[in-house]
Amino acid sequence: MTTEYETIEFDVLFVGGGPACLAGAIRLMQTAKEQKREIEVALIEKGAEIGSHAVSGAILNPRALKALIPDYLEKNFPLEADIRGDEFYFLTEKGHYKMPMVPRYLHNEGFHVVSQSKLCRWLGSIAEDMGVNIFPGFTGKKVLYADDGKSIIGVRTGDKGLGRDGEAKANFEPGYDILARVTVFGEGARGNLTKEIDAHLDLYDEQLPPVYETGIKEVIQLPEHNYFNTSQGNVVHVLGYPLGLNIPGGGFIYQMKDNKIAIGYLTGLCYEDPALDPYEEFIKFKHHPFIAGIIKGGKVVEQGARTVSTGGFYTFPRLTVNGAVFVGGGASIHNTPALKGIHVAMKSGLVAADTIQEALAGEELSQTLLDDYARRFRTSWAGEEIYEGRNFAAALARKVPTKFVHLGAQYVSKGRGIVERLGLEEDCLTLKPLKNADADMPDSKAGPYDGELYIDKLTGVYLSKTLHREDQPSHLLVHDTDLCVTTCYETYKSPCTRFCPGNVYEIETDGTTGQRKLKLNPSNCFHCKTCDIKDPYRNITWVCPEGGDGPGYNIV
Repeated sequence: MTTEYETIEFDVLFVGGGPACLAGAIRLMQTAKEQKREIEVALIEKGAEIGSHAVSGAILNPRALKALIPDYLEKNFPLEADIRGDEFYFLTEKGHYKMPMVPRYLHNEGFHVVSQSKLCRWLGSIAEDMGVNIFPGFTGKKVLYADDGKSIIGVRTGDKGLGRDGEAKANFEPGYDILARVTVFGEGARGNLTKEIDAHLDLYDEQLPPVYETGIKEVIQLPEHNYFNTSQGNVVHVLGYPLGLNIPGGGFIYQMKDNKIAIGYLTGLCYEDPALDPYEEFIKFKHHPFIAGIIKGGKVVEQGARTVSTGGFYTFPRLTVNGAVFVGGGASIHNTPALKGIHVAMKSGLVAADTIQEALAGEELSQTLLDDYARRFRTSWAGEEIYEGRNFAAALARKVPTKFVHLGAQYVSKGRGIVERLGLEEDCLTLKPLKNADADMPDSKAGPYDGELYIDKLTGVYLSKTLHREDQPSHLLVHDTDLCVTTCYETYKSPCTRFCPGNVYEIETDGTTGQRKLKLNPSNCFHCKTCDIKDPYRNITWVCPEGGDGPGYNIV
């Protein structure tokens, strides 16, 4: 079937409805108004609405927001809580110890706790009021290039109404070719279009490979009388149990409005043990006596999962190519030591917008001016923040005690440490083969589950309000299913069945023949992309499903 795609043209196209793109779109409209210029700006978002794929009870340093909207607190800003203090603990298997000092990166007093979903919806409404054309439920499916094959001229959005076999159904709707003088890619961690551009234009030439952590996150409704009624701080960060000290990661609890908390646990995807399950680590964390005491009497009201790009400065892709720029988490723009990314993502959007406005000033796009975005961002306060943590992820990936030697040296030297540009290994390469591949996986030690405060994976999928049309083509492309049930199973016991937080992957064994088969449940997918990152054979590719499908976050 040959499909014709209608063309729509704009000056600037933003791909992704997160804080980076929304901030950039708002700033473009602000400066256009100041300069009395007409500019046509569009933003596409794969979620059913702005914010529906934004998972994170998060800490917001308001520095970039103040620059964008100085009177934001007077404009119905969705504040959950002002941070009155930080608590930092180390957990042993049964006990906990308050750390004698809170690292300077984690000094959050005066910042805000926000729901990222609510924050994005709020920014989206402001952008729309200013004239940004927002298209929720539109996926970026293909990058469009000029005849030279090197200059990006826009994005093709995904078709709707395809059957499982890829053929058009009666309700088929073709996508659109959205053309723009500049395209801004802000897809979040492991963006599928950014991956496509990297394969075509080699965005990571001479850079370290991007690395990630998978976060399982919940909002819990607590009883009226709870830990935060009397605690010194209303932000809690923890290290130690259950991951220990060799794998990057840890937990957090943030106070929210109306006796709710955001709780989460992040696991670095550089882990080596194929039996490890990040979801089980989260449940073990919740069952720890100290954490269990904080959340006692609560009920999970929403759950989600997402990967976070934590590699930082040395894992930045090229931030500009001909006709396009890259912003936010999809470009590894994240302050990893501070465990915060919203403010630096927003700053990247602001810097990109200012650079784009100048580049568009003439009749022809000035690529020379556009290329200046990378320099401007690196020399901004956000670039300096990320540069200070440039070796942090690489140090975290080391084993104890080497890890602490590097981290200590980096702390006192403002980022350099003992060795400048410590090496990083790609997450998909770190798994070690099981010593006894014939042995059964150990039973989970994470339970018990009670269906309210401690919930299993499938209940978590339900509480994320994740929906996918069942009869569409799978958006999880397993390139060689035989490899899954032979080589991968025999070497690693199919780790996708554990690292996926939504039970998307299952191995079924025929009771009579003993033959194994991979079963996919794409409708369970959180869009976290852990599978695309961690699969040891690079055998899984995540692509966007039909626009509007996926999670429906509205709290976290």
